[in-house]
Amino acid sequence: MKKLLFFILFPLVIFSQENDLLSQIDTIDSNKTVQSAFKALKIVNLESTKLAAKGDFYLMIAHRFGYVENGFEDFFGIDNANTQIKFLYGVNEWMTLQIARSGFQKTYEVGGKFSLKQQETDGFPVAIVGFTSVAVNTEFKESDYPNITFENRLSYVTQALISRKFSEKLSLQLSPTYFHENTLRDTYNKEGEIILPNPQDNSQFAIGMGGRYKFAKRWSVNIDYAAHLNRASESIYKNPLAIGFDLETGGHVFQMLFTNAQAINEAGFLGQTSGDWSKGEIAFGFNLYRVF
Repeated sequence: MKKLLFFILFPLVIFSQENDLLSQIDTIDSNKTVQSAFKALKIVNLESTKLAAKGDFYLMIAHRFGYVENGFEDFFGIDNANTQIKFLYGVNEWMTLQIARSGFQKTYEVGGKFSLKQQETDGFPVAIVGFTSVAVNTEFKESDYPNITFENRLSYVTQALISRKFSEKLSLQLSPTYFHENTLRDTYNKEGEIILPNPQDNSQFAIGMGGRYKFAKRWSVNIDYAAHLNRASESIYKNPLAIGFDLETGGHVFQMLFTNAQAINEAGFLGQTSGDWSKGEIAFGFNLYRVF
């Protein structure tokens, strides 16, 4: 009960030895708890049900380059990189806290993951983890928005991460999501006109889904997708889809990926993905984790 309460109240609270990762992957402990449905802390874009072990300190560096459709003009998007640097710490066996800074809208973010229930081999069928974060958009300029306040810059994300490890090779996850942006930039339709008759609601809902298939000792292919449930009907924004590969090399995990989302923070890629896979608007990127 205390873990669930902490998960719910986390946004309010904010404002008042290297380990070999192979030892944490694809194992079952002595009390029949299934460990590590996912190799990394993210599936690709979406958070996974994996938490940092108690006392572990992670550095995550993530890049999303520009869309590859322009070819050599911007060297397949490499000239237009969006970067996130994130630090994570395993406070105990059921709580991981994080702080991050993203280039997308110059966003600062604090958040946490909270293990609510673990999958068991002969008992509870899934793992349930709560994720919540608060982000601050510092890109808004007072010269452009003279009446802007700190509250106007905030966005909030709350997710229930529900995963099941079906075998040593296959894991799947479902992620019901609520996120709220206190200030929405003008939303445009395909003709470049501001949507007025049907504006985007600040409170938004999505359902994320993803999975991992391990095809070699240190390799897996991962896919995730998030369906926005109340997007304005004329909005140009798309649902984020990502396909990636995990490579585990002892002290760190390296994820190589392709996605139509250039934002890395949750509210950014859930609500403001503009790329269209069918038009070649796909960005190469990677997530690199280092544990200390």
